Amino acid sequence: MSSEIKRIAVFTSGGDAPGMNAAIRAVVRTAAYHDLHVYGIQRGYEGMIDGDIQRLEPRDVGNIIHRGGTILKTARSQRFMTREGRQLAYESLQAHDIDACIAVGGNGTFTGATIFYREFQLPMIGIPGTIDNDLFGTDLTIGFDTAINTAVEAVDKIRDTADSHNRLFFVEVMGRNSGFIALNTAIGSGAGSVMIPEADQTIEQLLEMLRKSARRKKLFSLVIVAEGNPHGNANEIADKVREQFDIFDIKVTIIGHLQRGGAPSCHDRVLASRLGFASVGALLDGRKDVMVGIVNDKIRYTSFKDAIQKEKPLNEDLLRMAEILAI
Repeated sequence: MSSEIKRIAVFTSGGDAPGMNAAIRAVVRTAAYHDLHVYGIQRGYEGMIDGDIQRLEPRDVGNIIHRGGTILKTARSQRFMTREGRQLAYESLQAHDIDACIAVGGNGTFTGATIFYREFQLPMIGIPGTIDNDLFGTDLTIGFDTAINTAVEAVDKIRDTADSHNRLFFVEVMGRNSGFIALNTAIGSGAGSVMIPEADQTIEQLLEMLRKSARRKKLFSLVIVAEGNPHGNANEIADKVREQFDIFDIKVTIIGHLQRGGAPSCHDRVLASRLGFASVGALLDGRKDVMVGIVNDKIRYTSFKDAIQKEKPLNEDLLRMAEILAI
């Protein structure tokens, strides 16, 4: 156990994700078990710069495991991107005698954390909290399971209308750079097709699928579109299809930020608790500048550099299965 770590700070940064509160709870209570003082930083790196830091006791995180969002709030900080901003953040941590930090977030959060570690040598541990599930070094990120369940529930409701009116619905889900949400939503909802950044399905290929569906007398169809699809968003793709395919009444639904909110699923609560627990252990073991993840149900540690820069591969078997099951 590292004798240098006595006081730790925890914060959430970037986009919120269901399960972040469960991670905070696990960090605070695990640290208390090890007789560490824990401080919560409000509004991520912005609060770090402003010195918005308060002591957290185990009872302060009671009754939050089921809540969405984050009790510590979150923000995207332009000031932290500057050397001057990071210097102010470091001085704020020093004023509270903080020995190490645990950051809950995604790519942007971990980019800031590794730069901060290199400049000031303050140990930083990352907990992957992003609905996109796009971080290398962990099978799942906090919030992903809840997000896809929210998306599937929405698509199930859209299916009723699509079936009743013989409509073609393009449903856009989140995923600027990855198709994890879209692919899982498509499989879980029984959609007819999915368009994601990793599989460059062309508009012509989509049209051919729709023509086959029409020949089979399929009266409605659902197409799930990741917002980062290279051929455009759901509205743009729908417009291109309308120009060449007039059999269906075409509608577009954008699920949007509904995917971020709501109570976390049981899976996300357990995942967040495991990662929060392991993050404190990582600090006590002397680890720094790493993200805590779970691979094949085992805790694994990945450098921030690899977590950010290495591409997390999409399961090609899932993509092939989605195509076959959509027949």
